[in-house]
Order: sequence, then structure tokens, then C-alpha cells
Amino acid sequence: MSEVRLTLGWIAEAVGGRLHGGDAEQEVGNVVIDSRAAGPGDLFVALRGPRFDGHDFVDEVLTNGAAGAIVDRKADLKVGLYEAGRGGPSGPPAVIAVGDTVKALQELAHVVRSAARTRVIAITGSAGKTTTKETIAEFLSGRFRVVKNKGNLNNHIGLPLSLMQLREGPDVAVMELGMNHAGEISTLVAIAEPDVRVWTNVGDAHLGFFASPDAIADAKAEILEGATAATLLVCNADDPRVTARVGRFAGRTLTFGTAQGATVRAVDVEDRGLAGMRARVMTPAGERVIETPLLGRGNLSNVLAATAVAVDAGVPLDQIASSAARLHPADRRGAVVRLRDGITVIDDSYNSSPAALRRALEVVAHESRPGRKVAVLGEMLELGDHATALHRESGRAAAAAGLSVLVAVGGAPARELAQAAVAAGMAPSTVVYFETSGEAAAAVIKAVRPGDLVLVKGSRGTRTDVVVDRLAAELA
Repeated sequence: MSEVRLTLGWIAEAVGGRLHGGDAEQEVGNVVIDSRAAGPGDLFVALRGPRFDGHDFVDEVLTNGAAGAIVDRKADLKVGLYEAGRGGPSGPPAVIAVGDTVKALQELAHVVRSAARTRVIAITGSAGKTTTKETIAEFLSGRFRVVKNKGNLNNHIGLPLSLMQLREGPDVAVMELGMNHAGEISTLVAIAEPDVRVWTNVGDAHLGFFASPDAIADAKAEILEGATAATLLVCNADDPRVTARVGRFAGRTLTFGTAQGATVRAVDVEDRGLAGMRARVMTPAGERVIETPLLGRGNLSNVLAATAVAVDAGVPLDQIASSAARLHPADRRGAVVRLRDGITVIDDSYNSSPAALRRALEVVAHESRPGRKVAVLGEMLELGDHATALHRESGRAAAAAGLSVLVAVGGAPARELAQAAVAAGMAPSTVVYFETSGEAAAAVIKAVRPGDLVLVKGSRGTRTDVVVDRLAAELA
């Protein structure tokens, strides 16, 4: 694949801006939005946020040798280097003036995507997006040159920055699309124009921003927009909210799951607790037994989605099975941490939702090892008026998982979770509540015993990662 060359003049035309100063033929390096990351020859996009304004750093960036900056034409700039007509290490500095710098970044990414010959795969869903992205990238990397989102750059700013990697001419780009409001996936799909769309599921994450789970499904269904007959949709046959909405898709469809008739179907599923998942997987290319160290049925679904994408791309089943056996979870998304005295921690502290928590509790329930089962469960945020009811449901699910100890962390909804667990049968002496993860961590350190299995899960804002880090530091 050929690389995409970005020059100042080409960029100005692509974003509908006006180039002031600089050399229109000068090629730029990285495209950045953080002034601290801008090096000589880079292009800085000045964005405004609730706590910062990138325009305040344009002079500094140009002085340090950036090739240019994209700025709001209405900004009151005092760009000393530009006004003085002096040049930096990369030549005369340039300013590209536009009406909206966020829109300009998105337009630049879209033009780069159009100029590249890269096949773009986009993933949406309420849970499992990152694991599915990583798994697809792993399955395809044996045959193709693959790029993917850097970190969690998956929103209206992060996706355009991630798409800049297409300048390097990769064969495939695997892009995760994040959202918490209606209309956001539509914007991201228009930027990325994905050749393959993957819809993992519909859950209750971000329910506070929507009237119902069906409204979330409608927002996720924006992944179907702008498709052609050549576009591929890979979707979850086990999720009725997904299957109810994919009939209007304009392109080809492959399904995955355990449902009868799924294109890629898992049968003879074996949940092996901390050892991961095993299943016989049937595909249009044949069938194989696939084993993965990833925990739980939710992750098996993610592996099935990636298998569907890989099979369609021509990856042999033996290679898929071999890759699946080597998978490891993304940071704080179900990682198994083994500490001294046989204490084992499932670090799922990156984020949480009621549906994701149920899946994590299922992993704990299926684990047959001796020793107690302990759960540290943080408040799940962005649930709005549904928070109390959903935390109560989660408390009942925790009680049903066979826990010996439950530690709830956060505000009033977390307290409701703890109370519901007691009402569902857990002894009051085995359920405790703390407002902060720091308090919880101190208590858990004192409470854990040799051989304990400890699940730690919560929304990022609850900072249950503090509990994991404290356990790791003191019990390594």
C-alpha cells in the first residue's frame, strides 16, 4: 500500500481553510492536538476544551519548530513567530485558518482515509469493543499489516487522530467507535467510512443518557449508515436488539454467537473459570476447537466476532485457533493477577456496567478452585434514573454468584447494591460498604486470606484500580 503524503497546501484545501505563511509544498510530520507532543515539522490542531484552549499554545508550538497550526479564523491570535516573519527549524511557520478546528480535524482524517487504500474495520457495542478490536487485529496480523486505535482514542477527536495512521499505507485499520449520546456513531461512521462494521451487543452502559436500552440500540444502529452492497456487517446473533435492527443493512451480513443459524457459531461451550473458554466453532470455512485464556462468555462472543472477520478475510482456521490461544486481556479488562499465598485477583477495574458486571460475576461463579470468592464492586456511573434499580439487580446477582465477601464502593447506588445483596441472602457480616476505593483498599488488604479469589470491577470514576494496585503492591 502506498503512503499518503500530507503537505500544508493539500491540508488547507482538504479542510477548506486558508493558508497563511509557510510553504504550501512542505510536508508535515505528525498531526497532534497536544502542544507538548508537537515536534519539529509537525502540524498542531488548536482545539478548545472545557479546561484549555489550544490557541494559547500556537506561538509556543511554532517557535519550537512545528510546520504549522490549524486555528480558528476567529481566534484572537498573537503568533509572534508568524507575525515577525521568522522561521523555525522546519522553515517558515504556517497557520491554516478554518471555521471550526474540530471539524477540520475530522475532515482531514476523512480525506486521509479516502486517499488511503486501507480496508477499515469499525467496531461498536456496549461492551467488548476494545477486546474485539485487539482480537481482530491479532487474528489479521499474520497476513496483513494492521493498525488500530491508539489507546482509547475512539471518539470524535480520538478517531480522527487514530485514522492518521493510514498515512503509512497499512492493509487494514481496526477502529473502535465510542459513544454515549445519539448521533455520535453516525459522525464517526461518516469520518471512517468503514468497509467492515462489527456490532458486538447492546447493553445498559450510558443508560443515563438514553430513555431505554432500545434507545441505546437505535444509537448503536448508526453503524449501519452509509453502507454499500460491498460493505460487510458482522453482528451478534444472540442479541435480539441487534438482530431486530440489522435487516435494513445495505451490504452483506455475517452473524456470530451460539444461536442456531449463526454464520460463526460456538457449540459445546465450556466455561473453565480462570482457565478461560473452550468451544467448537463452526464457520463457512469449516470447524475447529478454539481455546482462549480470555475469561467468560462475553469474551467468547468477542472471539467469535473476530473469527467471523478473519474467516471472511481469508485467514486459515488453524491460524485463528493458534492466535486465540495466545490472546491476553487488555489492561485492567479481566487480567488475572496472581499474588502470594495463592491469592488471585481478576482485575476488571477499567470500567463497568450492569451487563458487564453480570458477565464478570459468572466467571467467578464458574470457578471451581478452593478458597473464598471476594468481590470489590464499584458504583456504575452514567445510569441516570435507572441507577438505583440496576444496582439493586447487581446486588442480587452478586449474592447469587456464591461470594464469601462483598465490598461495595461509591455513592448511594453502591450502598443500594450492598443492601440488595444482604436482602438476597448474603450474611450482613460478609457485606461492607465504603465511599472511596482508598478506604476499600485498606479494608481488603486486611480481609483477604490465602487462596482467595478477588474480583475487582467498577466504573473508571470510582477508581477501583486503586484496590488492585494496593493488593499488588502489598501482596506481590
